[in-house]
Amino acid sequence: MNDIKPRATSPDAPKKGQTMLRGLDILEAIASGARTVAEIATVTGLSLSTTHRLASSLAERNYLRFEPRKGYALGQKFMELGFIAYREADIRKLARPHMEELASRTHDTIHLAALVHDEVTYLDKIPGRRAVEISSSIGARKPVCSTGVGKALILDRSEDFWRHCFRKDFAHVVAPYTQDEWLATMRSYVGLDCAEDVGENDTSVRCVAAPIRDGSMRIIAAVSVSSARQYMDPQRMQSLASEVRNTARAISAELGARAEG
Repeated sequence: MNDIKPRATSPDAPKKGQTMLRGLDILEAIASGARTVAEIATVTGLSLSTTHRLASSLAERNYLRFEPRKGYALGQKFMELGFIAYREADIRKLARPHMEELASRTHDTIHLAALVHDEVTYLDKIPGRRAVEISSSIGARKPVCSTGVGKALILDRSEDFWRHCFRKDFAHVVAPYTQDEWLATMRSYVGLDCAEDVGENDTSVRCVAAPIRDGSMRIIAAVSVSSARQYMDPQRMQSLASEVRNTARAISAELGARAEG
């Protein structure tokens, strides 16, 4: 059998590795808002000539695009790779460890949900350990306006969309509040970055929910803590808000969302 000789290491391999890292530095600088060669050079610490050479090479491969009088921006190839990574990130798999941690701390039911055709769809559930169990199932659908996760899922949407959801959800049932009252409550939830269900969907259940965002800071899911009314007085719901927000933000970070605040 012929001996297989290891490939000889090129004497300029370290230089090639350094060039690759510098190229990544440039991509990160542009992603953070740098546009001109001078701005990119300032952020990366590279010389103007090196910055121009590497940025031009990245543009040739469509990782960057150059617009006269504006500068550089992320290119189509970079976007394609990002979308591939996003598709491969199974939010249920990413969220599950965080949901389990939240469940262990609260002993309550934890839901992961998404908005599908203007309805809440449960993606995952961890049952609680209370004497009273929350009746829900993975794949089940719920209205938006009367559920904690539903409200959390639309916190970043326009008030026109909120009105659309209100009209849709209460077209054939009596709303427990007026549209103006509900809109005012939604505005307060936006400031808190979380939402509640205080018995609107089921009078015996209370819920605290927070939105999960992807790398573009778009809300793509929500996580919640739900329990029977006797375990969820107003004081406990208020204390749970920070826990649910922290869980949502930890999941968001794994999806590429930037830290808030």
